[in-house]
Amino acid sequence: MTEPWPAPTADGPVRGTVSVPGSKSVTNRALVLAALGADGAVRHVRGAARSRDTTLMAGALAALGASVATADGRAGTVDLAVTAPPAFHGGHVDCGLAGTVMRFVPPLAALADGPVVLDGDPRARERPMGGIVAGLRGLGVEVTGEALPLTVAGGPHPPGGEVTVDASASSQFVSGLLLSGARYARGVTVAHAGGRGVPSLPHVAMTVAMLRAAGVTVDEGADRWHVPPGPVRAPAALDVEPDLSGAAVYLAAAVVTGGEVTVAGWPDTDLQPGSTVRRVLESFGARVALDADGLTVHGPDRLDGVDVDLAEVSELTPTVAALAAVAARDGARSRLRGVGHIRGHETDRLAALAAELGTVGARVTETDDGLEIAPGPLTAPTRPWRAYADHRMATAGAIVGLVVEGVRIDDVAATTKTLPDFADDWPALVTARVGA
Repeated sequence: MTEPWPAPTADGPVRGTVSVPGSKSVTNRALVLAALGADGAVRHVRGAARSRDTTLMAGALAALGASVATADGRAGTVDLAVTAPPAFHGGHVDCGLAGTVMRFVPPLAALADGPVVLDGDPRARERPMGGIVAGLRGLGVEVTGEALPLTVAGGPHPPGGEVTVDASASSQFVSGLLLSGARYARGVTVAHAGGRGVPSLPHVAMTVAMLRAAGVTVDEGADRWHVPPGPVRAPAALDVEPDLSGAAVYLAAAVVTGGEVTVAGWPDTDLQPGSTVRRVLESFGARVALDADGLTVHGPDRLDGVDVDLAEVSELTPTVAALAAVAARDGARSRLRGVGHIRGHETDRLAALAAELGTVGARVTETDDGLEIAPGPLTAPTRPWRAYADHRMATAGAIVGLVVEGVRIDDVAATTKTLPDFADDWPALVTARVGA
């Protein structure tokens, strides 16, 4: 057991500029598309995060026969060179706790010439997999198991066709089936039919955009996507844009302390939901500006409460909940909606947020689809903040620690899932430039 990590408390407005590693969502899609190429060319994915999720995806592709070479990239990143195999082979895949690996790799494994066994961390065995399992079976792929561990029989020529799945638990069910769909004999058509809509739809849009950039045709309709059979030709080189969800954590430091933080290299594309990140921070009263230096957030003197639907950016929920708890300290009430599905993320994030924010005195109520945070003071915790092996729970604790003394996070190493240098970068931002 390691000692809990002391989250630094800000003595004044936090001011500084940070660079964040590449988006793991973009990186892992790019790696899959690079491995699906059939021409033997090397594809380069540059500026990827040196993170656990990226490492797990590279390992999964290597286990199926792809060549993935790693070299140092710009500060805090790696450059990956991927060569697709002539044919995928069977093997064992460690998914860890990475949703992209456990949902994107099984459809790829259906192209292998032998069985592929997928397993992961204990919590990974509890995460929803029904949409991928049902989808693959509907496309003619033999799958043993309903959740991890799974065995995909391999084809190597799955028939494909049309399938209807309930993707209300995760947009990754749709993305996973589409990414490999062009290599199926009849392509793949995915239709969503469930009691709720598909969450995090910008991530499906990301998948569609990256497929089209790889020369794959994608037809879209209402809750329906079609990929015809054909070659996959990912770009020879892709520069991965910064992880905007991870960047929001650093920007939150400006919001809660009335400071000014710039994230360098903020993209002006819509591949990630960057505009939504900006709107959410503005809803708390922050001022946001994008220029050649990056995205700069100026924190308000006093945070407003919010009533916000986070269905399309549910990964922001822990960050927004931490901000809402600070706003509640000043008498503001907040409601976070549209995120019931995050109970199936790395942990049950709604229950975890209610429990951990409660340790610092926040008045949090779970609802069917989110959280309500009522006005009340924040107090020093009586126990360490639990991360639940969840990177976003760990960073939420660090945000709270800016204004509450004595917050200690039991597993700051969980942040290496997406922000491998967080444990060093966060104190440097908070303490080195306070009041600058």
